[in-house]
Amino acid sequence: MRYGSFSLLGAGFRFLSLGLIIAVCIVAGILIASNLDFTKKSVATVADQKYPVVENEAGEYSSPFVAVVDRVQDAVVNIVAEVAVDQGYRDDIFWRFFQVPREPSISSGSGFFFRSDGYILTNYHVVKNAKKIVVRTSSGYRYDAKYVGGDPQTDLAVLKVDSEGKQAFIPFGNSTKISVGDWAIAIGNPFPQQGLDRTVTVGVISAKGRSNLRFGEGTPRYQDYIQTDASINPGNSGGPLLNLKGEAIGVNAAISSPTGASVGIGFAIPINLARSIVPDLIATGKVSRGWLGVYLADVTEAQAREQGLDAVQGVYIENVFEDSPAAEAGIKAGDILLSFNGEKINDADRFSVLISTAPKDRESEIEAIRNGKRLNFRARIVDRETYQLAHSSQFEQPNQRVTWLGMELISFSESIARQINSEYFPGVFINRVSRGSQAYRAGVMPGSVITQVDNREVKNLADLQIIANSLNGQSKAIPLLLVDPGGSIEYKAIRP
Repeated sequence: MRYGSFSLLGAGFRFLSLGLIIAVCIVAGILIASNLDFTKKSVATVADQKYPVVENEAGEYSSPFVAVVDRVQDAVVNIVAEVAVDQGYRDDIFWRFFQVPREPSISSGSGFFFRSDGYILTNYHVVKNAKKIVVRTSSGYRYDAKYVGGDPQTDLAVLKVDSEGKQAFIPFGNSTKISVGDWAIAIGNPFPQQGLDRTVTVGVISAKGRSNLRFGEGTPRYQDYIQTDASINPGNSGGPLLNLKGEAIGVNAAISSPTGASVGIGFAIPINLARSIVPDLIATGKVSRGWLGVYLADVTEAQAREQGLDAVQGVYIENVFEDSPAAEAGIKAGDILLSFNGEKINDADRFSVLISTAPKDRESEIEAIRNGKRLNFRARIVDRETYQLAHSSQFEQPNQRVTWLGMELISFSESIARQINSEYFPGVFINRVSRGSQAYRAGVMPGSVITQVDNREVKNLADLQIIANSLNGQSKAIPLLLVDPGGSIEYKAIRP
């Protein structure tokens, strides 16, 4: 019977019509509500802070990173440093007769204001030995910057510009609270010669506590790097690594790449390490480091088992210096140190950073294990340089040789004195001078004995190392008092 039949097409059409009517009603309701402001604007919530999701001209929505960049971009600067480079050797005829000036070389990088009164944080290698430093802001302002202080052992430096009014600045965050997988934003000036200044890249925290990295000449001694896959390229050095609150959690420093371009492995100096040394750099231009007085090594599986530890952890004490803070506290060779001021210790490099940045002349709490028994010590951390100057003989190893400013040096001994037909006196013997080095250009010859550096007495190699470390970052010429094999005294000035 015809009235009892129906077509699937017809039924589908009727259902489609009903659905269409409902959909139209819903859309109309949304449009009316939006016009009457009944709906709330979309907000992205990240890291306990809300960032507005902005609609651009194309009708697309931007990411929360936009708000961070807008807030900090005026605080990120481009740095151009003019470095004098020697042309040829000091015995070159043009140098001796015409005093040919040094041709300047240009080093460029990034930095950022961390205080409103014009202080800038950057990498030491960006401004090392700079004769002139120019800083440019995103607003187009140009400033001549003053070098306040630098620390090659962490690759950090502080600059200062004088300007009217307060500068936009980036506050320090807390790098100990970041986690692997957190967002990271890098801002800097990669390849500025190609016009690629003020570039923003985004990635995540790939790892923490990276150490034992080698970046060629000038590799920092104290390493506790943050690893990120946010692109860091040449020219990014010294720029900030940011969290989603717009706080600096690191200072971009280096990349690991066979080509020199970013391949997703970048490193930043933790901002807490920078925070610990910035006051010294501002006050004195150099860093005063803490000293415990121990030789360290990473713990082996066998040592961990011997002490009854369930896992490899802590640092192993190979030796303890006499009359050192460690000796006075009761720490002995063979102990395994497990924590320092409440922070667990996982490797020797991290522990070295903790000691070097610890408050001096104050007691620090150290947890250790000895013969399977847990022990607690209180050690008074002292200034490293002051202690070493007072106990220099402890720091020298037999037949030790060091290289400094192109000179191979060993402690002057009676045996060496006999070999060169000289009288013996305390000092450091110059065994070799590398051609083209700083010492070579200053006219220093092998066979002489150094008795003073920077107007400070040098009795042995340990003395020289301590003084040399205190001069790290200095750009002015370093005066040396030398005695040649014939007994004649001469002065030389070596520019680092």
